[in-house]
Amino acid sequence: MPVPSRPQSASVEVKVTDSLRPAQPVRTTVSALAALAGARVEAPTGTAEHVIVTGVDLRAQGIVEGDLFAALPGARAHGAEFAADALARGATAILTDEAGFALVSALGSDMPVLVHDDPRGVLGELSATIYGRPSEKMQVIGITGTSGKTTTSYLVEAALTAAGRTTGLVGTIETRMSGRRVPSALTTPEAPQLHALFAVMLEQGIDTVVMEVSSHALSLGRVDGVRFDVGAFTNLSQDHLDFHRDFEDYFAAKARLFAADSSVHAQHAVICVDDVWGQRMADVARGAHSMVTTVATTPEAEGAVWTAGPATVSPSGSQTFALTTAEGTTLDVELRLPGQYNVANASLAVALCAALGVDPRDAVEGIAGVDVPGRVQRIDRGQDFLAVVDYAHKPAAVEAVIATLREQVHGRVAVVVGAGGDRDAGKRPLMGAAAARGADLLIITDDNPRTEDPAKIRAAVREGALGVPESERGQVWEVADRAKAIADAVGWAQAGDVVLVAGKGHEIGQEIHGVKYPFDDRDVLGDAIERQVGGAR
Repeated sequence: MPVPSRPQSASVEVKVTDSLRPAQPVRTTVSALAALAGARVEAPTGTAEHVIVTGVDLRAQGIVEGDLFAALPGARAHGAEFAADALARGATAILTDEAGFALVSALGSDMPVLVHDDPRGVLGELSATIYGRPSEKMQVIGITGTSGKTTTSYLVEAALTAAGRTTGLVGTIETRMSGRRVPSALTTPEAPQLHALFAVMLEQGIDTVVMEVSSHALSLGRVDGVRFDVGAFTNLSQDHLDFHRDFEDYFAAKARLFAADSSVHAQHAVICVDDVWGQRMADVARGAHSMVTTVATTPEAEGAVWTAGPATVSPSGSQTFALTTAEGTTLDVELRLPGQYNVANASLAVALCAALGVDPRDAVEGIAGVDVPGRVQRIDRGQDFLAVVDYAHKPAAVEAVIATLREQVHGRVAVVVGAGGDRDAGKRPLMGAAAARGADLLIITDDNPRTEDPAKIRAAVREGALGVPESERGQVWEVADRAKAIADAVGWAQAGDVVLVAGKGHEIGQEIHGVKYPFDDRDVLGDAIERQVGGAR
């Protein structure tokens, strides 16, 4: 597929509110938007043909002059209750449902209102149109799956840059343009913010965007209106079952990126088929008449067109492996990131770039030096043991990262981990069991308890840990204070051991009773090691 030509306005200054906005907005009439959405127009002063919209937001506090205010029904309040604030900030029109229209009518405003039975369902397409459908003028890659989205997106960004592309990155850690972090208040943008961001990227000369796509984003329409050139699938394991009814519902949400009946299904699918869910997803993509590339890194996954051989792991954790392309060419891949799962992430990244027309050799060269914040990130303060921070916050991810670290060292393994509050409670004992089976010492501590009682969360994790037969697990401690838990693990470690602090990775805060306190596992672990090393001198 050809690379879209770059726009000439690459030096335009980025306009920042609490979201990003293009400097040269498109002008769209309210009547044109109504026709697109199939919405009824209520315009007390008559026609809406000459009312212009130049932006859109579903938060009243985010409205700027010329915006369409998307007043959506919510679990606790209706967005239309904030219409007066939106109008005061310069909104020129409102999109809402019948209940919202009744609330807006009470204001006595002559503002045109677009009334639709399902305003959220049309918001993505309207947002794309309002911002000039920017995703259709760049190549956009969507990466979904339970684990590996962030790592794969960083690998793809590096590979594309090495191939001469000008890249944008939209992920859980940060948003970047041409490798530079840009200010953004949202890590998972709603459709209006996402399309505005794409418009800014287009103005800045970005030709290829790589984006993490969560099941929430797919289920809630946050990526509606996006044209995905390539969609990638990493894997599926238990997560987000507080949001999805069951595993099938979770799979179905991910499948929106590939299914024939989905408005956002990718033109080309690149799917890791190492597990049964990947094999099922490949079948879903084939049903959409998409081009499908399958990738496998295990001998059990038969029939894949890209395959990776066994990795050779160095003492530092970096690894090399052979990757065979669809054409039968063998590439020698070097990767700083340890673990079999990162062989899968890297193989997927190279195959994905090839689907975009990038020479796989350039992609392989580009990924060789990549590190990912909070993903198997080493913390070195001169100690004689390995210290690592990782984002693993799902049972399968915890199990995988422990197995990876055991491959690197011959010593003992200490794991510090907890579970988040107000999230899938069913995975808490599974987290405890996975960590207990792999660790010589498991310290159960607080993660982000949010609004829940931290002791109850720890008790659920502990129950799972102690459910593992004593002969199959190491010691299990419970230390509520996360900083003390990390310090205790450091104090336990001897030469040649491993200390893994799991669950929060790159996060720089800990949320307790609705308040987010500064807390970075990397800094806390580093400080604990420095105290230990200094005390030993």
